[in-house]
Amino acid sequence: MANLAEMLTETVAEHPGRTAVKLDDLELPYSVVDEASARVAGLLAAKGVEAGDRLGVMLPNVPYFPFVFFGAQRLGAVTVPMNPLLKGREVGFQMEDAGAKVMFGWHQMGDAAREGSERAGAECILVEPGEFEGLLGGADPVAGVADRADSDTAIILYTSGTTGTPKGAQLTHGNLRSATRIAVELVDAQPDGVTFGALPLFHVFGLTSGLTSATRVGAALTLLPRFDPGKALDMIQRDRVTTFLGVPTMYAAMLHHPDASTFDTSSLDLCVSGGAAMPVEVLKAFERTFDCKILEGYGLSETCAIASFNRPDIERKPGSIGLPVDGVEMRLADEEGQDVAQGDVGEILIRGPVVMSGYWNRAEATAEAIDEDGWLHTGDLAKRDEDGYFFIVDRKKELIIRGGFNIYPREIEEVLYEHPAIREVAVVGIPHDSLGEEVGAAVALKPGASATAEDVQSFVKERVAAYKYPRRIWFVEQLPKGSTGKVLKREIRPPAGIT
Repeated sequence: MANLAEMLTETVAEHPGRTAVKLDDLELPYSVVDEASARVAGLLAAKGVEAGDRLGVMLPNVPYFPFVFFGAQRLGAVTVPMNPLLKGREVGFQMEDAGAKVMFGWHQMGDAAREGSERAGAECILVEPGEFEGLLGGADPVAGVADRADSDTAIILYTSGTTGTPKGAQLTHGNLRSATRIAVELVDAQPDGVTFGALPLFHVFGLTSGLTSATRVGAALTLLPRFDPGKALDMIQRDRVTTFLGVPTMYAAMLHHPDASTFDTSSLDLCVSGGAAMPVEVLKAFERTFDCKILEGYGLSETCAIASFNRPDIERKPGSIGLPVDGVEMRLADEEGQDVAQGDVGEILIRGPVVMSGYWNRAEATAEAIDEDGWLHTGDLAKRDEDGYFFIVDRKKELIIRGGFNIYPREIEEVLYEHPAIREVAVVGIPHDSLGEEVGAAVALKPGASATAEDVQSFVKERVAAYKYPRRIWFVEQLPKGSTGKVLKREIRPPAGIT
């Protein structure tokens, strides 16, 4: 059997009383997580959910997330994790595209969860502390675990491209088990470890390096629903955190916290960074301040967020994304798909057990992403040195990474084009000291129309998640275009004063 839920049932059999998840003063042992997940499975089964059916999960980093996630997996259902900050129209698209039957939405984001579910014709179950426990108490637990093959889809993770609508990357039980095994072995995770859980569990980095890795070895995961540097430092001290998972902006915020030196962070053994390039100076200063080691990795949603890593036991090269992880192949290719010479720039291609099976109901997009030999074309450009270490130099795609969150320009442009005064628009990333990149928009208005930057910003803010809307907006007569009429984003620069 390959079902992910077996990680939980196997650990419960061995360590039922060991702490599984913490949220401030709340500590839940693995036996409770197991029982709750069995009751979630029973609740879903009573609603007619079967193996292969899809269900939305729109929860922050709270203990209910593992309840629902492992409960769905017990039945062999497919989880569609979503950012709780998404708006109703965004939720609706993912639910409808996946054909989801049920949604578990966080009560504080109930309007968006209900709106999205209604659009998809799905039932919406709001998860509210106190009430949800009562709902589970009335469900008949499903003790068993459904048979699943390595090739069966476990989650569908929506990732927008630079063109078209968001696509659902299908990550299989085999993919996620491989990613979890790799994550555990890379850092030699132990049952007495405590992992810091601020990375969103709805993202595969937080899911595999955090939740499933801790579950596989019987370690504890201490959760932080919304990142705050002071709270994070307090939790490291309070819970004796051994492993910290984060994106560069988290490290920078903790480093620059005015009381950073007053916290006892001596328990920290290893810090893992991903999601964006870590500035070398931030890395060095953080290690000096907190007396720990940061290791950077690289991956995509389509590779379970892992492909290469700087090993803890061999030379680390700051600024590098490291070496391919066990079982994964990486190479650099030119436009014709041929290998480039060492030291030359090429596109990163990845092959191995962590590469998705394909995009949900998008055969053409899958064929574009994964070639006949099984190589995933990432769109990221890199060099490789004489020791085999990879260094990213640019992004072929126009993806914007703001504070570790991926923002896809086309999605924001589609919303901007709905504004009645806008004629054409281009969304680009603007370098930002602490966030890495900020979202900017160059806007050309229709003849005779008028709008302010505040008007445009408010329009978008109402329609997309808070981290996505453009903070920098400027107006132009027209956008630069090539001979075919395609907008030349590389020539778009914000005017002086907009940074």
